[in-house]
Amino acid sequence: MALSKPTPEPTPPQGGGAERRQFDRARAEWPITIVLDDGPHEARVRDVSRGGVCFFLDRPLGEMTLLKMEFDLPVVSGVRRITGQGAVVRCERISEALDHYEIAVFLTEMAQPDRKTIETYVTSWRSRTVQ
Repeated sequence: MALSKPTPEPTPPQGGGAERRQFDRARAEWPITIVLDDGPHEARVRDVSRGGVCFFLDRPLGEMTLLKMEFDLPVVSGVRRITGQGAVVRCERISEALDHYEIAVFLTEMAQPDRKTIETYVTSWRSRTVQ
C-alpha cells in the first residue's frame, strides 16, 4: 500500500485566519522518523498535540500525503515510543534562504494509549509554562 502521493509545491504561508486547532499543543524539540514510500526520513518535532504533530523536514510534502511516524516522547519514567499515521495538512517553506519546511500532520491512526500519553505530556508542559 502506497503511503504518499507525488510531492506538489508546498502551500504558501497563510496569515490572519481563524485558529483551527482542536487540541492544545506543546512545544517540543526531539527527533522524529517519518516513513514515506521511499523509506524513512529524519525530521525534528516543533510541537505536538493529541491530534497532530508539526515538524521540520528538508523536503516539501504535498497536502494529504499519508505517512507513518514514530518518536520518543519524554515521560515521567523516561521515554515512551509513540507511533502513528497521519496526513499532511500544511507544508510551508521556513524561509527563502533555507531549503527546509514546516509540516503539520493530522493524526489519522494512533493507539489511544499513545494519544493519552501525548495529552498528558501537553497538559504537563502547559502547567509548567503558565505563570
